[in-house]
Amino acid sequence: MSESAVLHIRGRVLVGPEEVRDELWAVDGRITYRRPAAARDVTTVTGWALPGLVDAHCHVGLDAHGPVDDSTSEKQALTERDAGALLLRDAGSPSDTRWIDDREDLPRIIRAGRHIARTKRYIRNYAHEIEPEDLVAYVAQEARRGDGWVKLVGDWIDRETGDLGVCWPRGAVEAAIAEAHRLGARVTAHCFAEETLAPLVEAGIDCVEHATGLTEETIPLFAERGVAIVPTLVNIATFPKLADGGQAKFPRWSDHMRRLHARRYDTVRSAYDAGIPVYVGTDAGGSLAHGLVGAEVAELVRAGIPPLAALSATTWGAREWLGRPGLTEGAPADLVVYEDDPRADVRVLTAPRRVVLRGRVIG
Repeated sequence: MSESAVLHIRGRVLVGPEEVRDELWAVDGRITYRRPAAARDVTTVTGWALPGLVDAHCHVGLDAHGPVDDSTSEKQALTERDAGALLLRDAGSPSDTRWIDDREDLPRIIRAGRHIARTKRYIRNYAHEIEPEDLVAYVAQEARRGDGWVKLVGDWIDRETGDLGVCWPRGAVEAAIAEAHRLGARVTAHCFAEETLAPLVEAGIDCVEHATGLTEETIPLFAERGVAIVPTLVNIATFPKLADGGQAKFPRWSDHMRRLHARRYDTVRSAYDAGIPVYVGTDAGGSLAHGLVGAEVAELVRAGIPPLAALSATTWGAREWLGRPGLTEGAPADLVVYEDDPRADVRVLTAPRRVVLRGRVIG
């Protein structure tokens, strides 16, 4: 479809949880609900339309071994796009993927810079590995490099104790989060363990990734402070395999990971019931494949989150949280069209009928 062509979406346009329209148009890559006058070259697509899905935790430019080349990063972004994920929050990558911003056929990325981890307390080649006295400086550096987010590694296996352990002293975290906020960036953290959470929330953190360690003691604190979580349940599903691999060397850690996995659905449902904002993220790009956003929505529903709320966690609500528009007048025409109503069965999300990016049908 040429730049001057008009795209007509007809059927049911899910503008919001309660707002449904019969049609929209994309003119010059932008959404309008006003029929274009004297449109010549019109392409019509029918079905159920949603805003481009959000994967609020993935890693473009990263694989199991560390940074990847541009060709691999491109394939990762294309896989997300073809799954309908048109807005990605990259939760830490050692690769420079700014060139993707110039590609009209690839998803938009909101970057958190590179992970910041404690020395020898994270996956090799992923993060800046530093000590607490350098945390503020590195947070400031990544706040300037990113797109409004910074990513910390809040806990990881401590080889001395043989279990998950907190990575940062409280004072260092408080100072680092304050510096990020001063620079206009929000802070999120990778957290599996229970004891990591309260100090981070009390220090002013904005979001927690995975959050498998939430308990009845910390859930009210998250809810009171409005701290969001991105559970990444498709990634938490790998915990038993990880635990089996570490059983001989770190039995305490392995048992801990199995317990966190066993209560994962109860944890997420309790967080949602308490009013904690929950968003969709897959953790794709490390050892996990890209393109799993639909599967993650289904996991949230399996955990007990109502289907409409799970949809919002990857569409309307997620876009609002990240400061990006949905299907509003004048917004970029980034949307996904499905054969059936995704509100009736979220599994529809795994099979997009058409993907529209900047007003162009690309899949």
